[in-house]
Amino acid sequence: MTASTEKFTRQALLDVQPVTANLFTLRTTRDAGFRFRAGQFARLGVTKADGSTVWRAYSMVSSPFDEFLEFFSIVVPGGEFTSELSRLQVGDTLLVGRQAFGYLTLDRFVDGRDLWLLSTGTGVAPFLSILQDFEVWEKFERIILVYSVREARELAYQSLIAELTQREYLQEYAHKFRFIPTVTREEHPGALNGRITLLIENGELERRAGVSLTPEHSRVMLCGNPQMIGDTRALLKRRGMSLSLSRRPGQVAVENYW
Repeated sequence: MTASTEKFTRQALLDVQPVTANLFTLRTTRDAGFRFRAGQFARLGVTKADGSTVWRAYSMVSSPFDEFLEFFSIVVPGGEFTSELSRLQVGDTLLVGRQAFGYLTLDRFVDGRDLWLLSTGTGVAPFLSILQDFEVWEKFERIILVYSVREARELAYQSLIAELTQREYLQEYAHKFRFIPTVTREEHPGALNGRITLLIENGELERRAGVSLTPEHSRVMLCGNPQMIGDTRALLKRRGMSLSLSRRPGQVAVENYW
């Protein structure tokens, strides 16, 4: 099989940055033919010492217009994939599937005024890509990014989030953006304390955002741990909000990685 017919390309690791002992970001070169929509994911492959390749799905943090690809990863103790990935260094090779996948994209919604991006841990990745794409700022009147972690030191990409609305092409839309960090295991200045589901139930999330979660105006994207997604979907369903499907537009979008 020639390189041109393989279902993946070999990309060089440009940068690796630790966030905590168990979280890190990585940046690779980008194949000229690789295209994706903000919010989508790629299949990444690492080659083990025995020559076998392990694959996992990772959302892009980077913008569709960046010349590089960026990803955000947790190290799963004993994990077959992340243990190998975390050992990679600048200059090493990462395999990247030629095709992007996923439906956590803005075209899941046909209307809506307020966009809620609810994430836990590394689930913030696709939302950072979406926020770097001009389309979201034109489409919605308010954009609320909720980023939930256990400990404040796990809040990655704070400089990126802070400078987003300072970018020349987004400055006039800065008034639309609300960033709400939440920390579940400790108090932290400026952050809400508690799980996303609790903060929806007690109304604290809406109070901080200054926006109500309603079927009429709210469109909600969920990405993160499966329990958060399941519990939040159940809460939103009780408010009359349903999953948005191609045959039946709704108010909620989630990602299925495989």
